[in-house]
Amino acid sequence: MLKAVIFDLDNTLTDFMRMKEVSIEAAIDSMIDAGLLMSPEDAKRKLFSVYGREGIEDQRVFDKFLEEEYGEVDPMIHTAAILGYRRGREYTLVLYPHVRKTLLWLAKRGLRLAVISDAPRYQAWSRLCYLQLQHYFDHVITFEDTQVRKPDPAPFMKALKLLGMQPSEVIMVGDWPERDMQGAANVGITTVYARYGDTSGAAVSGADYEIDGIAALKPIVERLMGGTP
Repeated sequence: MLKAVIFDLDNTLTDFMRMKEVSIEAAIDSMIDAGLLMSPEDAKRKLFSVYGREGIEDQRVFDKFLEEEYGEVDPMIHTAAILGYRRGREYTLVLYPHVRKTLLWLAKRGLRLAVISDAPRYQAWSRLCYLQLQHYFDHVITFEDTQVRKPDPAPFMKALKLLGMQPSEVIMVGDWPERDMQGAANVGITTVYARYGDTSGAAVSGADYEIDGIAALKPIVERLMGGTP
């Protein structure tokens, strides 16, 4: 019987890639105002190439971008980038529709909730706290907790251990077929593919269930819990 739900964070609970793109665009506008001599299109392409090489959570993306382009970090342009990025993030770091209502519904059903995120600990917790989701979850497993990323089994096994449950008692909800779905399936956890958050355009998820919005999780949960009480 279902007893817990594990969620991925970015692109499952919040539209992370939209936030990232808008924040980078705001940073670029601020850098150009501060003296960056580059078109917005070129700057965006080069910044995302840094992310592609270093990881989307890289915290020194602006340092590396400026060092690669100019051989040094101009403090005014660098500071403008950080402040612009933060303004963009504040505006666009939002939940997908019905997330809070669905989490509350799950909690009222007596289900325990957890998060497995590949994000660094501080970034994952800062997003959860900013969105006021931190109190919904019994456990939050981030990269620092296992030093490996999904689909490695370690984060999933860590979640099961903390929850004190067997794989058959848990489902995993995530947007990334190769990491969230395959990683959970490899340890025997039932999988729910959040199609609405996938930016890869995957044609086949390999998941046990697929949803186009988080509210569609409710009938799946009811079925796995043995029907509506």
